[in-house]
Amino acid sequence: MQRKSWSPEAIDTKVPSVARMYDYFLGGDDNYQSDREACEQLLQQVPSTKVLAVNNRRFLRRVVRMLAAEYGIRQFIDHGSGLPTQDNVHQVAQTVAPDSRVVYVDNDPIVLAHGRALLDENERTAVIQADMRDTEGIFGHEETKRLIDLSQPVAALFVSVMHCIPDTDDPGALVRRVAERLAPGSFLVVCQLVSDRPEIRAFVTDFMEQATGGNWGRVREEHEVTRFFDGLQILEPGLVEVSTWRPDTELAPVQQTDEWIEWGGVARLA
Repeated sequence: MQRKSWSPEAIDTKVPSVARMYDYFLGGDDNYQSDREACEQLLQQVPSTKVLAVNNRRFLRRVVRMLAAEYGIRQFIDHGSGLPTQDNVHQVAQTVAPDSRVVYVDNDPIVLAHGRALLDENERTAVIQADMRDTEGIFGHEETKRLIDLSQPVAALFVSVMHCIPDTDDPGALVRRVAERLAPGSFLVVCQLVSDRPEIRAFVTDFMEQATGGNWGRVREEHEVTRFFDGLQILEPGLVEVSTWRPDTELAPVQQTDEWIEWGGVARLA
């Protein structure tokens, strides 16, 4: 399939983006000075952030591997996927089952550029530039229709992205909209940054709101994230700090401070 060309005009290198900041924390090279400076400022107040990002990525890999190997999931939609790095969703899933199909969704134009370059030789994957709140546009996209059969189970991933959605856009409603489109036996994977310290929630929310030019939501509390899972069957071990979700190794880096954590889990649709 011939894919559309991409123009870099939309990239503003002076304004940090969440995707590029995450790339920096993971040791990637697809970031700019503004992203690196924002990350270093953030680390001064919340020094656990880099280790948290690494453990969050490990959680994503474990979840995808488990869903593909133990539950036979062959379709994945990764909302707010970020920049390609090692062991991406399609690489993990296709190692288990080569016929696995993955749609990546992100609104950062640099993600579209790098993603398409990476995936051009893999016809079972696609990356689309879209706001993850635009459920109608995502599910109606030609690439989603090409790869995803909604009559069969799908894993919808919202990994470390819900804190990018402000309360005014109702992140819980977003989860429900997606769930309504999925077949029984599908899965929702949801986690986000939480803190039980009001000063940390306020600082990070304000800092990221200003740094990203408003492309941010809110650091929340655990009970608020729990509501995203209302009416869903949550898999064991429940909703937890993600490094403790079915760990497959004891070698994962340990957070030395816990001013905030990545918190969530996996739910199955009946």
